[in-house]
Amino acid sequence: MIRLTDTVKHLLIINALMFVGTLAFGNGQLFFQYFALYFPKNDLFQPWQILTHMFMHGGFMHIFFNMFALWMFGTAVEQVFGSKKFILFYILAGLGAAILQIAFMYFQFNSNLGDLVAEGYRADEVISILKQGRYNTGWQAVLGDDKLAQFVQSFNTTMVGASGAIMGVLVAFGMLFPNSKLMLIFLPIPIKAKYFIPAIILLDLISALTGQSFFSPSNTAYVAHVGGALTGFLMMYFWKKDQFDKFRWN
Repeated sequence: MIRLTDTVKHLLIINALMFVGTLAFGNGQLFFQYFALYFPKNDLFQPWQILTHMFMHGGFMHIFFNMFALWMFGTAVEQVFGSKKFILFYILAGLGAAILQIAFMYFQFNSNLGDLVAEGYRADEVISILKQGRYNTGWQAVLGDDKLAQFVQSFNTTMVGASGAIMGVLVAFGMLFPNSKLMLIFLPIPIKAKYFIPAIILLDLISALTGQSFFSPSNTAYVAHVGGALTGFLMMYFWKKDQFDKFRWN
């Protein structure tokens, strides 16, 4: 049985409480309004959402798999890092995931907005319409169906979940314990972490670039997954990794 470490335990409790609160108050809308991460141009965006969104989840299976991964991999990583360094790592990975996702959405949004402006639409009027939860049917002729859906959804969709932070933890686990063997639930073949985890990240990257989902729902924030993994890798790289070598599991 994997021993539950203190920080992982507290993170599990916080996520569980936030999930219960989401279900208990206002049919979920109250918690989502204040704690989910909105697009920065949306009036519902608040700076604290960059932090709080990583403790929110969209459903039971969403929180179950994230918390299962946190327990499985976070416990081992925290035993190496210690509580203070682990919580710093976890939060920064989650923030890195959110920042990259927002930057990606900003790029897509501004590109589409630029196309509309080039066709004579005023940017402030476009955003005003989006804030009302509507869109101009004339935009479809400029953007096409797919880009229009992307444009409207990026403005109104919220981002929730610990997945970005979890991806950072997965990277740390893979670098600390590269020869540990892992398996997918539907593919019970043991694969070393140094191969398994990069493969998962690569699939997320492909999904982010193509929109093609492999294992997760189509509305998954794949760029956030990649952002969390990248942030985790950079932290592991710039921290003096040799201080962890004596803890490696081979």
